[in-house]
Amino acid sequence: MVKMPNCCQLGNSERRFFQATVSPILLTVLCLTTTCATNAQESLKNTKPPSLTSQTTPPLTSVASSGNQISLNGRTLPGTWLQRPGKAGQVTTHLSDGGFRQLIGVNFLNSSNSARQPIQWFSSVTKPLVLATRLLGAYRYLDITNFAQTSGWQIQTNGNTLVIATPKARVTNIVQSQEPPDASAPFQQARILVDLDRPTPWQVAQGSAIAKPQTPSSAPDTPTPKSTVPANREWTVTLDGIADPVLIERHSPKPPEPATSLPNLLKQLSPAQTPEPLIQQVEVVKNQTIIRLSVPFGLLPQVSTVANPNRLLIDIRPDALQERDITWAPGLRWRQHYVNLGTERFPVVWLEVNPRKFGLTLKPIWATPDGLAGTAPLIQIAQRYLAVAGINGGYFNRNNRLPLGAIRRDNRWVSGPILNRGAIAWNDSGQFYFGRLTLEETLITANNQRLPILFLNSGYVQSGISRYTPAWGSTYTPLTDNEIILVVEKDQITNQLPGGKVGEKAVPIPQNGYLLTLRANAVSAASQLPIGTKVNISSATAPTDFSRYPHIIGAGPLLIQNRQIVLDAKVEKFSNAFIAEKAIRSGICTTATGTLMITAVHNRAGGYGPTLAEHAQLMQLMGCVDALNLDGGSSTSLYLGGQLLDRAPSTAARVHNGIGIFLKP
Repeated sequence: MVKMPNCCQLGNSERRFFQATVSPILLTVLCLTTTCATNAQESLKNTKPPSLTSQTTPPLTSVASSGNQISLNGRTLPGTWLQRPGKAGQVTTHLSDGGFRQLIGVNFLNSSNSARQPIQWFSSVTKPLVLATRLLGAYRYLDITNFAQTSGWQIQTNGNTLVIATPKARVTNIVQSQEPPDASAPFQQARILVDLDRPTPWQVAQGSAIAKPQTPSSAPDTPTPKSTVPANREWTVTLDGIADPVLIERHSPKPPEPATSLPNLLKQLSPAQTPEPLIQQVEVVKNQTIIRLSVPFGLLPQVSTVANPNRLLIDIRPDALQERDITWAPGLRWRQHYVNLGTERFPVVWLEVNPRKFGLTLKPIWATPDGLAGTAPLIQIAQRYLAVAGINGGYFNRNNRLPLGAIRRDNRWVSGPILNRGAIAWNDSGQFYFGRLTLEETLITANNQRLPILFLNSGYVQSGISRYTPAWGSTYTPLTDNEIILVVEKDQITNQLPGGKVGEKAVPIPQNGYLLTLRANAVSAASQLPIGTKVNISSATAPTDFSRYPHIIGAGPLLIQNRQIVLDAKVEKFSNAFIAEKAIRSGICTTATGTLMITAVHNRAGGYGPTLAEHAQLMQLMGCVDALNLDGGSSTSLYLGGQLLDRAPSTAARVHNGIGIFLKP
């Protein structure tokens, strides 16, 4: 019940959301004049929910031009940029670091100074290039002016688009190294060397799984197993350069051998099979060289560059995470390391947030501004809210895209908790509270009749009474057959309506009230609540401590309290399969110093992700005092300044809600 397979396509409400909110927000962030910023902010004031407009950005009056698209050698890609007047009439060019890193293939190096970012790009790691940074709105921009000039780039603007042309490069050789791993890289399984005549942009992307059937047993009476071994994964490395024709020929796919050929007959006699080649194909498409790889399960490509000669190094290894420790902004630190748990090594990417640092705040965020039905990639949700960073939040139903857990923002319940599951609550002063949360609402009539309300604005459907407020949206459509819907306005029942068939009839939700839905056994209560009945609602949280905090996100299970592991997924009604699953996981925790950490734990070196028990132990090892498990698997997404830190955007599922981190101007 926690998650349903497959993501849904963009719905009408989400389409309206992008038309209504993304454009005004980009106008605000990337405005060219004070007038432009004022118009954008006026447009934002008309979007829902109204409380989100507090995160708008002041006009960038020192900006000469700006936009959110980059044309790199003829290909238009998303990426925020701006140009500013420089010395002696020169214009300086600045790219958001997420766009710069992902478009160009730059490796960010460790830094303890948020105003300086060392990078490595066909250069020495010991003497790195250092770019100046500047925080504006929800992004950190890198001054690439000198870098671009040194690299021979041509840069011009075309409206909203920054047009970059890099010098034509040639790929002179592609070879898989036959040398065994050296002492400095004991886990390296293979290395591919790509030689170039000059530095050039590159990108690496994860593709689809390539199924590999198991080798059949040689015993004649043993049936061939129907299962498959873990699939290889396709990866592509793309370079802005043209490979020599001999390289394309060398790495072209070979036609399959006839079934009666000698190689195939020999394979049938022996169960041993020749390993699948790592390099599947090299091709040139639109002046780009694309290297397609087939990487075995448990291994990942780690790409780096060197100079003299200019070369791309593609190392295939089980521990491909490149460790980082970057002070990205005052009070905001980006870290990624391997955490050892017994003999296992888990790659963890996380952000450390000092919530007491002036200007840093946290807020719940969700996909659609006009209601709760909808999902979107976290990267889009964060950008809509102008969050500088964020992580996916609680669970939701992938079919109807409705929340399955607590969301509370600015003392207003958006969606109620379910099943006494774990939640995190906080205020704007940097105080946090973790526990298992229940919302106890009771409908009270004038004659003191008391009826329990089980769920508030929730996609979790059970027999009983549920309540739907304007936070749900402008209308409510029945989630089960034969509901009785009570319309409550100004604390009085003004109508009773039959719900009919599920999904057929939309009932308006009054702005000055709410709807009550009576399901299954609760339908009989309709006779006790005739039109004209005066009602009010008592509401309390259990534990009561939760009620003291304006912001709440529910997920679960609760992992740690007061440094002790308190994991009990059964109590929180999680299934046995969910409890035992090894999966990618996200989490949130506080430390003894009051720091908040939002974390993403991916597949262990050579295997699958952590179980819930391992996740709790990892969070404890990282110094968590209190910790909560968030939605995981393909939902796990860790966002910072226009980029996902822990995975490629193409591999991240659409999510319903998350936790955003904001930098006030």
